[in-house]
This record gives sequence, structure tokens and C-alpha cells, in this order.
Amino acid sequence: MKQVLQSARTGEFEVADVPAPAVLPGSVLVRIAASLVSAGTERAASEFAAKNLLQKARLRPDLVREVFNKVRRDGLLTAASAVRGRLDQPNALGYSSSGTVLEVGEGISDLKPGDRVACAGAGFAVHAEFACVPRMLVARIPSANVNFESAAFTTLGAVAIHGVRTAEAKLGEAVALIGLGLLGQLTLQVLVAAGCRVIGLDLHPERAQLAAKMGALAVTTSEAEFRDLCLRHSGGHGADCVLIAAETASSGPVNLASDVARDRAIVVALGTVGMELQRKLYYEKELDFRVSRSYGPGRYDAAFEQKGRDYPIGHVRWTETRNMEAFLQLLSDGKINLDPLITHRFPVEDALAAYDLISGTNATSSLGVLIQYKAEEIMPRRLELVTSAQAITGQIRVGLLGAGNFARGILIPAIQKDRKTQLAGICATSGPRARSLATKFDFEFCTTAEDEIYSDSSINTVVIATRHHLHARQIVRALEAGKHVFCEKPLCLTELELKEIQTAYARAGRHLVVGFNRRFAPMIQRMKQFLHQAGGLFVLHYRINAGSLPADHWINDAEQGGGRILGEVCHFVDCLSFLADSPPISVRARSLAISNDDHDVVVSLEFTNGSLGTISYVCSGDRAYSKERIEVFGGGCAVVLDDYRSLDLIRHGEKQAVRSRLRQDKGHTAEWRAFSECIRNGGPAPIPFEEIVASTEATIRIVDSLRSGRTERLTGSRSAQLYTPLLS
Repeated sequence: MKQVLQSARTGEFEVADVPAPAVLPGSVLVRIAASLVSAGTERAASEFAAKNLLQKARLRPDLVREVFNKVRRDGLLTAASAVRGRLDQPNALGYSSSGTVLEVGEGISDLKPGDRVACAGAGFAVHAEFACVPRMLVARIPSANVNFESAAFTTLGAVAIHGVRTAEAKLGEAVALIGLGLLGQLTLQVLVAAGCRVIGLDLHPERAQLAAKMGALAVTTSEAEFRDLCLRHSGGHGADCVLIAAETASSGPVNLASDVARDRAIVVALGTVGMELQRKLYYEKELDFRVSRSYGPGRYDAAFEQKGRDYPIGHVRWTETRNMEAFLQLLSDGKINLDPLITHRFPVEDALAAYDLISGTNATSSLGVLIQYKAEEIMPRRLELVTSAQAITGQIRVGLLGAGNFARGILIPAIQKDRKTQLAGICATSGPRARSLATKFDFEFCTTAEDEIYSDSSINTVVIATRHHLHARQIVRALEAGKHVFCEKPLCLTELELKEIQTAYARAGRHLVVGFNRRFAPMIQRMKQFLHQAGGLFVLHYRINAGSLPADHWINDAEQGGGRILGEVCHFVDCLSFLADSPPISVRARSLAISNDDHDVVVSLEFTNGSLGTISYVCSGDRAYSKERIEVFGGGCAVVLDDYRSLDLIRHGEKQAVRSRLRQDKGHTAEWRAFSECIRNGGPAPIPFEEIVASTEATIRIVDSLRSGRTERLTGSRSAQLYTPLLS
């Protein structure tokens, strides 16, 4: 299918061929008929993307600080690689569209194929022939007299409606409206439909004239006349409320609003404007200044938008979804007329001309710019690509599931360094991401359908880098398809999933390795050798300065990420088990709550050979400080590793120091090389399956211990040996 994308690095646009999305649970798959180009929002985003790195840095100093902190903590080359990875990702443009439902995902019962709908949301209602959109960002078009072109305005219409609600504009009130671009014109019509008397201002005469035709009581292009009009049409009191729909870095509009407003009026910023308020007038009139947040309640709430957790109507009457429905009803009732606002139409093949228009010198001549799509019946979910990779006898042919930042920045580059491995296919829920990675790393095809990976007979190895809740199912599917499997940690999230994997592994006769890469890191290997020479039992401590995550981060989501213990602490359990050269037999965990989602956790582990370990997983520290530190004592020696850049080995009063100044090496490349070699040569797995099971069960027991407050003993670490099959 065709989709409009923009390079985050250069700002260049393209109409790309990408695989069509698959329908996801809680979402609907829509064949798009029309989408609206937002001149303000999309022009601002494209202008930012087009800036060079220095210009971007000046605009986003917060991101610059993050980069410098990463350089100090992880090294220059590691930080540079992470920045390059982010800039390589394409931006999917668009956030307001309409079309016809083709498929409904699991859990959707109130929509069906054939329903005509309007769609919203950046990253979802994109400029593409097909789109997968969460249910709460979709509204059914109520009647046949609302065409797809009009319905494509619904997102911006919901923004206008929420702004009017935020201003508490009432029947008969005098409302001042600053800015008569597309958003201003829609806000004007919503206000008129609500029975308000609107006085408008815009610097462009043609927009002021259009507003007069669409029902404004009075319009002008002069600020001085605007002040007079607001007084004249309000009985000398000033406007009851002021809505600012302009887009400018200047604070002029918000201070003009204080001039034209009556005593104790409400001023609402709808557009992106400067907000350096002059206190004197706002204070003397006791004005109420508000910022209207997008389409309404629910916006930016992942639980609402992506998981479909609606707010009860008795508590939140107008959510973003209900605002979308309200706008569509106004269209159906004939209260909104969008025909005069549509100035340009482009077929998707010529979509780049739309961006030339809104970014050019004649941008003010455009209001409603629509992209149109043909009613394509075929949804291509696999895209073949031209590759320069050379066939290698006896090679590993990889099918990759997942296209996130970790896959792009770390995992795929590590795999690509192995000349005996060929990247065959990549699958992701996002067609643009799949295509971007496939092009960058020379995959032969990209797809949005998992079955294309499992069923491809040329692929003998599946690499899983998806969200954690998918791992167990995908491991079982891949093993049943006769593939070797490399799964980024964690192996799974529940004990039941662990048992299902053990059963599938025993039947498959294929290798299964988890991304416990730290045991392959050169400094960890050096530690292990040093400790083995010393002999004896050890006391081991692993401190992780993990830092906090946003409350809505997917790892904190119990359904998708399983939480930070299952998702991340498994790494450190495995690493200590490797250094102790013994599986854990019991765990005890305690936590200190930092927020609803983040906890500082201290875990005590007892190993089979008698060694003792502790893991301090801390979320409340400063991320500018080193992230990981390991200390091991015993056998007459002491070992300290700091952030995989500094290693001190001390015995008999003598210290050996190992340093890596430019980058960290956490073992990703060495782990893949070992995995590749074991497949090609038929040797033992680089991580014995029983050790993977033991580390996974220990991590699950940590969660159990936090809930029970007791020491939890492992039951599966020994029995796992019973599941070790004869590998072919």
C-alpha cells in the first residue's frame, strides 16, 4: 500500500510502498477514503524534522541533556549509535481520516465490516491506504449524507468542540475568536451552531471574508478595530470568552485577548501560541486563562486510547471519542458546512504536492487540504525488496519479529556482524517501521503478517524482539514450525507460559536461546575466568540504577510488559547465576514504593553451591550516574565492574584494571556469534536450556516473594534437565 512518510533525519517526504497493517486486538482495520492534511500541526512537525542537528538541539535542549548524560554513562560511540537509530526512523504523517471498516479486532463488538467511520490520532489515522486504529479513536459516521471528505475533518472538528467546551461558551454570549485558519473556521461554525455571537480577527483578508460568510457577527483584519468590535457587540463590557486559534510563537494574541475580554472572562488557547501573559490586565480583570488539550478527555491516556478503557459518561460526559461523534452529528444535521473550507485535493500518489503547498510561500491560500485514496481491494502484507546480500552456503537465514528501538539499534547490528547469517525477512505491526529496517539492513522482504515468517521454508531461525507478552506464543509457534529461536529477554511472563515453552522445546529438537547477553560481555567473561581461578564460594552484588519510566510506558503495563521485574531483572539473575556458576534455589525480595508504577527492589538469592547474591534494582536514582555495577568477593579476591566500561580484578594486593572508554560491550555480538555457531556446527547451545529455565523461574519467584513477603524456593531448576531434547 502507499503511505506518506517523512525522514526524521532530513525532513524529506516520500510516498512509500509499505506492507498493509494487520488488525490488532481492540482496533479496527480501515480502508481509508480521505485524510486531512493539517497545515498547522504537520507543517510545524515537518519544519522541525527538516532542521539540522544543531538547530534541533537549540529547539530541544532537554534531548541534548539526555544525549550528554548517555555519553558520560555509556560512552561516545554507544550514544552516537542510539541517536542515529532514532533519526533513522520514518515519521508516519497524518492524524485525521475517514473510510470503511474492513476487519474488527478481538474485543470489538459495536463496529462491523462495512461501517463508515472517522479516525483520529497521530500514528493511527495516518495518510495511508489502510490503517489500524484503536476503537476509542474511531467514530461511526451517523448518516449517508455525511461524505468521506467531510468526515475526514472530524479530528480537527473535535479539537474545535473541546475548545468551545473549555471556554464554557453559552447561548447568546459574545465570543472573540483570534485566528481564522482552518481550526478557527471550524471553531467559528461550532460557536454559531451553539448560538454564540462571534467576533473574528485574522490578518489575512480572504480568511476574514470567509468567516463573515460562514456566520461571524463581525470580522476584521485590524487589532484596533477588533477591540472596538468586541466592545460594540457586548454592550461595552467586552467578550464573554476569547478563543485563540492562531499559530505563532508571539504572545501577542494572548495579551490582545486580555484587552478584549470582559471582567472575569475565560481565555482559551486552542492553537500553538506564545504564553508570556502580561499580568496587569489578567490580574485586574481576574481573567481565567486555559489551554485546551487536543480533542478532549482521554487524549494522551494510553489506557483510554489504546486499551479501550472508556470513562463512565456520568463522570466524563465529553471524551475525545464523544466529541468526534458530536462533530459528526453536527455534520449530519447540516449545522456545519465544510465545502467552502476545502481548497485543495490531491491523490495519494501526488501527496508530496500537498506538503509543498502548506510549506510554500502561498501557504495562506490553503485551508482544507485533502488526500484521496482509491478503493483498493488488495491489502499487500508482504513487500519484496531488492537486496545486495550474497548467498552463503550453510548460512543462518533469519526471520525477525519486531522492529523497535532495541532491534534497530542493538540486536540487528549485532546479527549483521556475523557473515554466516543472512537477514531474510522482518515482521512488524507497523508497515513503515518494517520497511525502514528492511531497507536499512538489507532484508529480502518485510511484512506485517507473522505467518509469512513461520511459513517461509527458507527461514531456519526466528529472532523475537517484540513486546514481552508476545514472547511465549511466538516461541511456541516458531518451534512448532521447525525453526531455531533466539528470543530477546524475557523468555515469558508466567509459570504456565514457561511450562508450555518447555513442552514445545522438548518436541521440537531445535535450539532456543534467550537474550541474556551480559554473560557474553568481554568483561563478564574476564570476571568469570578470574573467579574460577580463585575458587570457593562468593558473595555477589548487582546494583542497577534503572531510573524511573513514564507511568504509561509499555514495560509498566502488566498486560504487555509484565512490569520491570519480569522484563528486566531476569537479566541480572542470569548474570549472577553465571558468575556464581550455580543456579538459584531460593529468592527473597522486598520493595520500596517510589510511585504507583516504580519501586526500588532488593532481591536476595541463594545459589545451589552456597554462594549468596543480592540485586538492588533502583528506580529513584539519578540517571546521569552509572547504571550497572557488580561487586564480587570471595576466594581471597575482589572484583568490581562499573557500567561495562571499567573492571578491577584484585587478588593478593595486586590489581588488574580493564577499561573501555568509547563504548560499552554488553555481549550482544558475542552471544549471536555463539548461537550462530552452535546451529551451523551442531554443538551445544551457548546457554543451556536448564539455565534459561532456572533464571526465568527465579524471576517469577521474585514477583511471588514481593506479593507474599516470604522466601520463595525454586522447583523447576532441576526438573528442567528432564526437558533437554536431542538437538538436530
